Amino acid sequence: MFKFSNLSYSAQRRIIILLFSLVPVALLITFAYVPVANMFYYSFTEWNGFSDKEFVGFENYVTIFTEPEYFVVFKVSLYYFAATFVQMGLALYFATILSFNVRFKNFFKGVLFFPYLLNGVAIGFMFLFFFRPEGTLDTVLQAIGLGELITQWLGNPDVINISLAGTSVWRYMGFNFIIFLGAISSIPKEVYEAAEIDGANKWHQFRYIILPSIRRIIELNLILAISGALSTFEIPYIMTGGSNGSETFVIQTVDIAFKFGKIGLGSAMAVVLLMIVVLVSVIQKKLFKERD
Repeated sequence: MFKFSNLSYSAQRRIIILLFSLVPVALLITFAYVPVANMFYYSFTEWNGFSDKEFVGFENYVTIFTEPEYFVVFKVSLYYFAATFVQMGLALYFATILSFNVRFKNFFKGVLFFPYLLNGVAIGFMFLFFFRPEGTLDTVLQAIGLGELITQWLGNPDVINISLAGTSVWRYMGFNFIIFLGAISSIPKEVYEAAEIDGANKWHQFRYIILPSIRRIIELNLILAISGALSTFEIPYIMTGGSNGSETFVIQTVDIAFKFGKIGLGSAMAVVLLMIVVLVSVIQKKLFKERD
């Protein structure tokens, strides 16, 4: 009979690691790799989710690339792309300020990170009240004498995407903030002390110590943020459902697949989005590598 105790220590260790890895690997394959593989398969079929699948080859991809309405919605992503830089700028600013000795810094850390802990659906409903007519934003603008700026924040096609992108900034800035803060906190205190002895002020410390030290983290956050801008879904779907010109590519994909019953075409759109995100990430990494 096989006895576990008869094995060497290294063999026992490998078996234990393998056994502990089986569950997470099985979950990863079941809920990640298998659905992605099915998505690729569905993209080559015409299927409404109920009847038999009909293999149509690349017909769904031809439809996507020959009918412009499937790509025109990417212009909405430009608002979230611009908001990405605002979000990262604010996160880096607050992370830098709170990395120094300031009063109530732990309180402000919690305030800034708290929105990221909230459920996205809850945030969507909160900002529906914030942007509604005579809601919080209108009341504040009236109170400070800027009532002439009041408009239909979620009904005016000219400002709706700005409102949604602003909500996204508030929602995700805490994530970038905590990443930047952790990176800045890893810089040895001796470096700051040496800089102060040499006469460096806070701006000099930020420019010549903090910024070069966390450049890799900034690049990583930028890749994640741009990928997120391309695949925006949660905030606009909850708040507007994609109406008034706020429809993103992901919302369009979900509607085509589940509202109109075109699972094959929706799967092909999801594959195209995946390829775009991967391509953008590869290009960014290539540019960063060449600059290095």
